[in-house]
Amino acid sequence: MKRAKALARLNGRMLHTYSRRTTAALRAALPLRLALPHLEPVLALNVGKEVAKDTLVILRAGEAGNVEAPEREAILAQLMLATKEIDRQFLARVGNFPIEIVVRYDEIVPIRARRIKLLHDAALKVFAAGDGKLRLRGALQASYSRDEFAQLLYELFRLHAEETRSLSRSVRLPRPLVPLRELIAQELLNVMLRAAWSLAKEIAAASCPPPAPPGQTIPD
Repeated sequence: MKRAKALARLNGRMLHTYSRRTTAALRAALPLRLALPHLEPVLALNVGKEVAKDTLVILRAGEAGNVEAPEREAILAQLMLATKEIDRQFLARVGNFPIEIVVRYDEIVPIRARRIKLLHDAALKVFAAGDGKLRLRGALQASYSRDEFAQLLYELFRLHAEETRSLSRSVRLPRPLVPLRELIAQELLNVMLRAAWSLAKEIAAASCPPPAPPGQTIPD
């Protein structure tokens, strides 16, 4: 579980960095700049929700070990139910603000299910690297090339952005901005995707070494 907790902390730092970069980019984008006073409190609380969900998934992967496919599917179903409890806690905190939020599960569940599975499978792969004897950085390097890790991170960020777009569509906006709701939600997604790719490449470059020249190896 020590490595699972380390991976969960790393994931939390990545999500908080992603949130900060997204918010900074939103401040420069119209019509998002107009809607940001109404979106920003939700986005700030939402990142805590996402960190809590991902931590649950990563720690569960640390407990699961090498399980058969039917048991793994049962674990993923349990995790989906557990994330809904985290949603309820999130909605209770949002209730302290003059904001109305509805979680659109018809849109969110397929996106969240893909993200849970992707993160769970990736965590299992990292934990199994080197028969579980490597430290986290070495396990990441043994599991993914730089390009593979960047693509994994981008996909995780993309799914997070898709769910955030759905959430943003239920934020109560001033009457003049209501006709722009769909445009605002789409522009939020566009901004998040642009931030996602640059951050994914940056993290992968810092975490994974470049390919070794033929006949050479890179030490852990």
